[in-house]
Amino acid sequence: MRTSAPFRIHSLELGPMENFVYIIEDIASRRAAVVDPAWDVPQVLELVAKRGLRITDILLTHSHHDHVNGIEDVLQASDAQLHLLKAEAQFWDSYLDLPTLHHGGDRIRLGDTEIDVLHTPGHTPGSACYRISDQLITGDTLFVFGCGRCDLRGGDPEQMFHTLSDMKRDLPDSTLILPGHNYATKPASTFAEQVEGNPFLHFEDLGRFVHYRMHYHDKHRDEPYGPVSRGHEMPD
Repeated sequence: MRTSAPFRIHSLELGPMENFVYIIEDIASRRAAVVDPAWDVPQVLELVAKRGLRITDILLTHSHHDHVNGIEDVLQASDAQLHLLKAEAQFWDSYLDLPTLHHGGDRIRLGDTEIDVLHTPGHTPGSACYRISDQLITGDTLFVFGCGRCDLRGGDPEQMFHTLSDMKRDLPDSTLILPGHNYATKPASTFAEQVEGNPFLHFEDLGRFVHYRMHYHDKHRDEPYGPVSRGHEMPD
């Protein structure tokens, strides 16, 4: 990270599903946003207290239990505002009355830190990624050398294909990908490395992508995920 950046991003790996919980620290204001609070909130609060921060915001990438089961504990310890996409709140059927529902393209300000909200459906209808400068917190949309499942309630492999295609078109190669789980041989990666080695970013054909995501991938790849060469995703 550049030393002139107004923020720092801290990560904690928590819980039985190797979740990453991220804390975005705005350096000047000492405000903090917790992304996907789950599993071990005392560890989150300990890190925040150690750094002298104040939790003012909670950001959700999506509403699956393993990413949200610590929300109430954080709210009991802070006066944080909860942020999620309106489409996800409707899918989840929770928090519909909050004034912090967003759409793709919105921007959240955390002191001097600007957080862009990207609507990235596929894993769930209202999945979001959060872009902070040249870093992207991707939840279960994009893993290092993988992507989120589409066979759970609300999942849609066709939407996932279009979401990842949009990412390939729009994201700079230098973007640092910060995923929602530690499923790979490394915890984070540049987008350029993902374009080269993530099999889900190799497909140009929708039908082949859907078959690979829904029927082939989970039978032929094991964690921790490593890079896959182009042309070796799935035999013809």
